[in-house]
Amino acid sequence: MTNRFRWLTPGSVERMPVSELVGVYDADGGLLGEAAYVWGRVRGTRHCGLCDITHATVRRKREWDEMVATLPVPVRLLHLDELDEGLRAAVAASGAPVVLARAEDAWQEVVSARELDGMEGSVRAFEVAVRRHLDGDGSA
Repeated sequence: MTNRFRWLTPGSVERMPVSELVGVYDADGGLLGEAAYVWGRVRGTRHCGLCDITHATVRRKREWDEMVATLPVPVRLLHLDELDEGLRAAVAASGAPVVLARAEDAWQEVVSARELDGMEGSVRAFEVAVRRHLDGDGSA
């Protein structure tokens, strides 16, 4: 099957309407994936800035759910083992964790791993960065 999505490099001047945002955790899903992440986090060998933003100690933050409900596009959160071919290619080019925007047939980085780490778990900082991109005021 041919990958119909293309990757736009960060900072690309090409702007198209965004149809969805996808946040990709730097972890596999499922019980084993979650356990491996938690164990690595305890040992200090794993970290995911997106996890810090979306989740409190045990469950998803209410503040996250409330913020996502106000965004003009849907937001999906996926683990590394849940990616389709197009997303897998985009994450390979960008790295994880990452937030990507889908616009027509392209994926573009909206928030990098470094930026997610710099947000230090702040849902508000995440919202500001995403809205800046959606409003066309930020470079992705």
